[in-house]
Amino acid sequence: MSDWMNLDQEYIVGCYGRFPAVLVKGQGAKVWDETGKEYLDLGSGIGVNSLGYCDPEWVEAVSSQAARLQHTSNLYYTTPDIALAQKLCTETGYQKAFFCNSGAEANEALLKIARKYSFDKYGKGRHTIITLVNSFHGRTMNTLTATGQEVFHNFFFPFAEGFRYAQPTWEGVQEQLDDSVCGILIEPIQGEGGVCPLDKEFVQKLAKFCEEKDILLLCDEVQTGIGRTGKLLAAEWFDVRPDVVSLAKGLGGGLPIGAVLCNEKTQNVLGPSHHGTTFGGNPVVCAGALVCLGRIADPAFLQQVQEKGERIRSTLSQSPEVEDIAGLGMMLGIRLKTKTAKEVANAALEAGVLVLTAKEKVRLLPPLTITQEELTQALDKLLGVLNG
Repeated sequence: MSDWMNLDQEYIVGCYGRFPAVLVKGQGAKVWDETGKEYLDLGSGIGVNSLGYCDPEWVEAVSSQAARLQHTSNLYYTTPDIALAQKLCTETGYQKAFFCNSGAEANEALLKIARKYSFDKYGKGRHTIITLVNSFHGRTMNTLTATGQEVFHNFFFPFAEGFRYAQPTWEGVQEQLDDSVCGILIEPIQGEGGVCPLDKEFVQKLAKFCEEKDILLLCDEVQTGIGRTGKLLAAEWFDVRPDVVSLAKGLGGGLPIGAVLCNEKTQNVLGPSHHGTTFGGNPVVCAGALVCLGRIADPAFLQQVQEKGERIRSTLSQSPEVEDIAGLGMMLGIRLKTKTAKEVANAALEAGVLVLTAKEKVRLLPPLTITQEELTQALDKLLGVLNG
């Protein structure tokens, strides 16, 4: 074990099950460890490095902004966050954006919007949020409670009130409905739950019901958003437009950012003192996010994401070890026949490929900019691991 790994164990709280590699530099879809070994990254920092490592345009935007103005707080106006909000709203059709620092923070804001919208309109008592079994929404106390997986509901008692969990079916949601419900929170594809896309008919029925009953449809696109599935928002695949959408991960291109998009109904729910965050809308982060969004929102770019995703799916489906592949675009989960996902991830690391896991599946979230040559090399190595 390297000295750096030993120092990590001595000085950093052990919250993470790390792979045995100390990464020191990257470019495109490639990254190198301290020994000089090269890896092809099919995980992109859990979907964060949407433009790959150290994209030149992104680096220039971040560096120049850092040299000009790195932070002011939200007591003053700055141009990068205003430009990013305008770009996000223009590209998605939403009315207003709120910026924070992570997916969990974005989901916290989303939950607060749902409850305040209902409180303002209907008063106390209409505050319950329904989430789906197998969902994952974050690690703060509220978002941990919102997460519909029992494995996470331990140790940190008491958990927050006002959440119910429904099976991801129309019948499952109906069982949890009553007059106290103000919002229903979904992930178009349950990422941490095993890369499980929701049924389109179910989502459309849910959206129609929410509109009729004035219940907010809330959409967690922390992992699925910003082009990951081949659409700017994954909700587009389902032909629905949620009332509130949370974003993070790929929006910043490698720096921490979260965002909430609000429609006509929810755009003015939060006002001064209702919510906030010191680092939200940070100029340096927003400068990088503008580069990411500018590139990814291009329809031709999104079409390439879809085509690369289909190539990954068709190539890996040829392996006799692969039972099926779920997901959309470049968010894919591979169910195996005999090997475990952890075994494959460890063997892939040895072979020079970085992959992720999600429950029993191997999860792939490559940089959206991965080249065809890089993809060929990575898939060849991964097929060798799967078939070995």
